[in-house]
Amino acid sequence: MDLSFLRSLYAHPGPWASAYLDATPDTDDAARALDLRWRALRESLAGQGAGAGVLTSMDRALDGVPAEPDRRGVAMFASEAAPDDVTVERLPTRPRADLASFGALPHTMPLVAQRGEEVEWLRVVADRSGGEISEFDAGGVRRSETVRGRQSYPIRKPRPGGWSQARYQREAETTWQRNTGDVAAAATELADAMGPDVLVLAGDVRARQLLFDQLPTRWRDKAVVTDAGTRAAGADPEPLDEATTIAVADVADRRTRDAVDRFAAQEGLGNGLAAVVTALQREQVEAVLIVDDPSSTDELWIGPHAPQLALDPAQLREMGVEEPILVRADAALVRAAAGTGAGLVLVGPGDADLRHGVGAVLRYADASTVR
Repeated sequence: MDLSFLRSLYAHPGPWASAYLDATPDTDDAARALDLRWRALRESLAGQGAGAGVLTSMDRALDGVPAEPDRRGVAMFASEAAPDDVTVERLPTRPRADLASFGALPHTMPLVAQRGEEVEWLRVVADRSGGEISEFDAGGVRRSETVRGRQSYPIRKPRPGGWSQARYQREAETTWQRNTGDVAAAATELADAMGPDVLVLAGDVRARQLLFDQLPTRWRDKAVVTDAGTRAAGADPEPLDEATTIAVADVADRRTRDAVDRFAAQEGLGNGLAAVVTALQREQVEAVLIVDDPSSTDELWIGPHAPQLALDPAQLREMGVEEPILVRADAALVRAAAGTGAGLVLVGPGDADLRHGVGAVLRYADASTVR
């Protein structure tokens, strides 16, 4: 997972107020339910020491979040150092639990865990008359564009028989090719702009084949063709959504397996909290592997800058940090990874042999690399 979206968050010093709450607009009184949930979290933050300025800014930020159909939750982060600069992240699914945290670092691990491995996708549903293109961004929001073909006649091949049958069949084939060509051109332009990891092609059998054939090789290689979707009015979107989810999950699983395999090939290097901390200090980490464990009691000492983390505060003082601060280990690891350009890979408890649930794929190793 690319953590660059968190870098602006860490630009401010703490302490930080962090809140996660269910914001699903699924009932008539959803707005009131959201207000009550936020009120409880607000009281918890105040009890932990959050100032009135931060809480008031978070009030305004939450009021400004629209109740969109695909919004299931909200995460908010605000620093005492810049209380008016509230970061709001829309969540595509409900948070595991409503959560309020006030501390030296923003509590970003639940956000990272909920986003999971980010796989951008582009979906094209084509038929004889055109197509519909849907794209997915990292925040879980879909946007759609309808592409209409330049010609609409004839859009069906005629039944056999008659002196003009062959001519009409050729006209139909030409029209299909032109219309799917328009869709392929629009899809290619958007794909080149956003760089998706997978293209899902659906729709009429002939139209989606023509669409596939007219895509550049660079996008055909990333295409998954499915018969689950149609543009017909009133069609059930669930089969197509399920096929898209499977295609996206396959890409995410391949990435995770690749990271785990590369970690295993290091033969013990970069395994465990101490080894990962040392590698992050040296900006040696390509990707942190971590098991999401909200119940973990592991802690680390940190300084004001991302690579400044240690198991022992004395080590930070040797680095020039005057007042080391003790924080959750996962919060410190996420900040360090984001700040040093490392990625993050979420793994299950049994996916890799990780001591303390953490390991690192290293950019390089030398004689001083910690095992």
